[in-house]
Amino acid sequence: MTEMHLYKALAEIFVREQVEVVFTLTGDGNMHWEASYSEHEGVKSYHVRHEHCACAMATAYASATGRIGVASVTCGPGLTQIMTALATAAQARIPLLVFVGETPINAAWYNQAIDQGPLVRAAGAHYISAHSIQQVVAQTREAFIIAGTQRRPVVIGVPLDMQQQMIAFEHYRPSSEIIHDEGPRVPHSDYLARATQRIREARKIIIIGGRGAKTGGAADACQVFAERFDAALAETLPVRGLFAGNPRSIGIAGGFAHRATRDAFEECDLVIAVGSSLSQHTSDSNRLFRPQDVILIDDQPPALKHGQKTSEFVIAGDARLTLEALLATFDDIGGTRPDSHWDVAAYSRRVREERADVTPYPVPSGTLDPRDIVAHLDKALPKDWRYVNASGHCSYFSAHINGVQAESFLTIREFGAIGNGLCYAIGMAASAPNETVVLFDGDGGLMMHAQELETVQRYNLKVLICVFNDGAFGSEIHKLRADQLSDHGAIYGRTDLSSIARGFGLRGAVVTDLAQVPALLDEFETGDTAMIWDFQVSDQVMSPVMRRATTR
Repeated sequence: MTEMHLYKALAEIFVREQVEVVFTLTGDGNMHWEASYSEHEGVKSYHVRHEHCACAMATAYASATGRIGVASVTCGPGLTQIMTALATAAQARIPLLVFVGETPINAAWYNQAIDQGPLVRAAGAHYISAHSIQQVVAQTREAFIIAGTQRRPVVIGVPLDMQQQMIAFEHYRPSSEIIHDEGPRVPHSDYLARATQRIREARKIIIIGGRGAKTGGAADACQVFAERFDAALAETLPVRGLFAGNPRSIGIAGGFAHRATRDAFEECDLVIAVGSSLSQHTSDSNRLFRPQDVILIDDQPPALKHGQKTSEFVIAGDARLTLEALLATFDDIGGTRPDSHWDVAAYSRRVREERADVTPYPVPSGTLDPRDIVAHLDKALPKDWRYVNASGHCSYFSAHINGVQAESFLTIREFGAIGNGLCYAIGMAASAPNETVVLFDGDGGLMMHAQELETVQRYNLKVLICVFNDGAFGSEIHKLRADQLSDHGAIYGRTDLSSIARGFGLRGAVVTDLAQVPALLDEFETGDTAMIWDFQVSDQVMSPVMRRATTR
């Protein structure tokens, strides 16, 4: 047992919890803890320029690695700055832990005092106010347990003056030794029999893989199942690329679906959703399929999502085990299915070879069609790089890069917040420090946290930032025009983002002709800094998502 300051003991706890990376902006409430954490070997702190960005980077790191992401900010205004990033992580069910300070317990007055708990809980996260020197170690372990088992953000606040107190720190038992190994959930035989009957009657099946299909061999089981039953394979946007390379893959299910994918869903008479929450995004608000046409397989199947019943029939169980049990049950019962009479491979080829959208739009001189940009980059960029797809109007187009595995493609679109793209790219880069990251973002989103370009430069991160620059907030101008209102409030002009990049010590180029791309790609690959490609895109081209949203 050793006497030490509490902040040192807490830093030691994070190390023993195998936290290797922390994203932080230091202030009075967290600087002693962070300095102590950084003294340990094998760990790294990324010091950022805005508290929101620390939280967003940790969110992306968690999503990319499957581990708990950790961020740290000071109390009061430091904590209030992270609310949007925290709410996004909560809605995306990201395991996240944020260490923050709290107002000194013994202070009669403190300039940055605020009741932090209600703010955190309003964002959908869990708050632990650690005010007991005797309980703080157990509370910190509890924070890791909640974040990991419930897949939600947790904020733990420790008062400044309490952090300075001495504590007798003894052997610490990490959360991994406390959490029960419950084993996978086995599906019930009666439900397997009912599902088997439904599958026997179906003619054309599409399997949708969600986040729950990404681990534990479930993706492989989906592909075996699809081959057995002549089914097509689709995936939700968060795991886009889950079945990349499979000749049965028809791409994204949801509002971002390729037109060929939509055609396949029109023919389909049974959807088997594996490890998916079945949000309104995935069904495109029931335009692709209805809840009564779905068998949902999940270890904890949600009854409701986005205000509607997810499926009329669910099988509660581990995704891989359930698919394997369905195959075994089908073999035991015997019998055959009707011929499907559909060419799944043809849909797959269309997704790979045809444009996702071909609706004609005017493209003024000096600008580019974003669909042409994506088609060009799809052929030019290496598929073994890491890709980050930000939010906003441009995200539909850049989601149609083919051939990138789900482990290398990151998108977090919950809460509809733009401005996170650069932060997510940094978080992705931190998860794979020796690999190249490509970010697709809009000019409006990038400018929200352009200060983090300095973070990219300071840590020498190899990031290619492809910006769809329409000089505006794309979603808003299309909605305003559809409602026959002035769009002036959403137009900012085409900021020269290449000059901004150079101002931060990076490289940049304005792109008005796709013939520039080969030389720019060579320049990026041979150089040693990040680079912005400032694509001048037409503000007349609408994504199909926006077109459906503005059609009256």
